[in-house]
Amino acid sequence: MKQPPRSPALHGAARRALFRVGPAALLLGLAACASEPVHYHTLLAPSAGAVSPQQPVDFLIDVLPVGIPASLDQTQQIVRQGTNGMAVLDGERWASPFGEEMRGALSAELTRRLGTQDTAGLPPPGKPLLRIKVQVRRFDTWPGQRVRLDADWSLGFAADTANRRLLCHGDFDEPAGGSYAETVTAQQRAVAALAARIDIDARRWARSRSVACSQESSEREAQR
Repeated sequence: MKQPPRSPALHGAARRALFRVGPAALLLGLAACASEPVHYHTLLAPSAGAVSPQQPVDFLIDVLPVGIPASLDQTQQIVRQGTNGMAVLDGERWASPFGEEMRGALSAELTRRLGTQDTAGLPPPGKPLLRIKVQVRRFDTWPGQRVRLDADWSLGFAADTANRRLLCHGDFDEPAGGSYAETVTAQQRAVAALAARIDIDARRWARSRSVACSQESSEREAQR
């Protein structure tokens, strides 16, 4: 049976309706993609202010920019997968570049633990100044498992004409929860553990330039 021809007016109306629906659906799809949330994190622990110094020191500190492996020095969080895999998390980011996060967190922890001030390169005259240089060797994170931080640090007083330095190394492991927020908390604890070791070494170095690092296995003293 032969079908009657379609009305040109009806055909045109249907096509116009299709054009109206098509862009709307496309916009809804783009909006869904754009609405993927981005979470921002910081290494600055909220509980850092609760740390009280054992005894305020009589010197200032200058926490120099922290050395970071190139693979880690970006705003996205990077996590380990298995034994040799890594994943870059675009939806989980640092509030600032990772090197700045490390320096800010260490500075906050050390100034509170030592009861002193970080001069940030602008020391006032008339008070001893301890320069602190930290080099991160690795900062690996396995969500739901653990965080591993390996770092070297160098301590030296600015007015020391012999330019003596105490060079130390430390490895720090912290258990990590399954969520990214819990993972960042574990990273904050690792940084706090590093600051606690530097605190001990700084006090010892201020008392005597002949002391070793706080753990014999990580001791390295040098004159430059």
